[in-house]
Amino acid sequence: MKILYHHRTLSKDGQDVHIEEMIGAFRRRGHEVVVVAPGAPAGDPGKTEGSGIGWLKRLMPRAVYELLELGYTLVAYRRLRRAYLRHKPALLYERYNLFMLAGRMLNARYSVPFLLEVNAPLVHERAKFDGLALEGLAAWSERATWRAADYVLPVTDQLAEFVRRAEVPDTRIRVIPNGINRARFADGASGAEARRELGLDGKVVLGFTGYIRAWHGLSRVVDLLADMPERTNLHFLVLGDGPDREDIEAHADARGVLEQVTFLGVVPRDRVGGYVAAFDIALQPRVTDYASPLKLFEYMALGCAIVGPDQSNIREVLTDRENSLLFAPDDDESFRAAVLALCRDEALRRRLGRAAARTIDDRNLTWDGNAERIEGLVEEVARRGADRDRAKP
Repeated sequence: MKILYHHRTLSKDGQDVHIEEMIGAFRRRGHEVVVVAPGAPAGDPGKTEGSGIGWLKRLMPRAVYELLELGYTLVAYRRLRRAYLRHKPALLYERYNLFMLAGRMLNARYSVPFLLEVNAPLVHERAKFDGLALEGLAAWSERATWRAADYVLPVTDQLAEFVRRAEVPDTRIRVIPNGINRARFADGASGAEARRELGLDGKVVLGFTGYIRAWHGLSRVVDLLADMPERTNLHFLVLGDGPDREDIEAHADARGVLEQVTFLGVVPRDRVGGYVAAFDIALQPRVTDYASPLKLFEYMALGCAIVGPDQSNIREVLTDRENSLLFAPDDDESFRAAVLALCRDEALRRRLGRAAARTIDDRNLTWDGNAERIEGLVEEVARRGADRDRAKP
């Protein structure tokens, strides 16, 4: 099958990982993928490079920037149409972005099967965190795009609720969570080399991976370390970087535990598995209530004992005391009790870690599994089209 993959993402973070892994999964399953994205010629499968979009957004009036986002639809549509006419793909797969109507337009013009991956309710998210000057227009563009797709693919059922409120019927919604690439997170990684490298032998290692922002709750981990009675045996290892790293380091210094915290910064993708395998306890201190955190699947694949918030989107993957310990999201004492229970019980850590790894296998929570699920949806779209054709007089 030939797939036209469209996105408007320049970020080199979890979004880029998702894009790279889905394209890779499609290709491993024998499909030809034609990528249309900013900064690369139509049909170029390579990665796009970042640009000065960040500073432009900061300097420009919000309404003007949002109109430029909408205007980019015309640029994207021309590139999509050119790629479609050249390659005649069997599927248009688009990663949803705000003010992005190009996929909808291509589907309306050529009736190409259109699957839309949705990773966040961007009108809600941007209005809450960044502000939207043209919120009405943004809401219209979001609804119009979601309603046009043959299938909308939110990453959690909680996110699917936003799609349902846009009056997309359940028959055209399929929840497809994030996953892992088994080749990157191979079974049997011990983390011993990383422990020796970092001087963590004999320590109970609390770990976190990801972009460091205040809403991830890392200050909660620092406070936990400072208040732990056996804290000299604990170490907090953080993979990743971000704008709030300095604030977390300053907080650790103020609480007297800076020597028990290591920030590795950005780690090459092929080395992440070895460091995560060094975690005794993998932490998800906080998460938005509709997200499907990439880190969670990496923790699971490597058999980590996981502590996460007891909320609906996390319970779609984790079960308390079966493959994780879950805590009341807004209760610091509940978080502390879960971590402390695992610190004191190595057998419990091992049991939960093994169960988490089995969950990946039992539910095929991999990118290849997701590609297989999408193949099935394309077949359903084709059958529906054939049924409509037969029903015509």
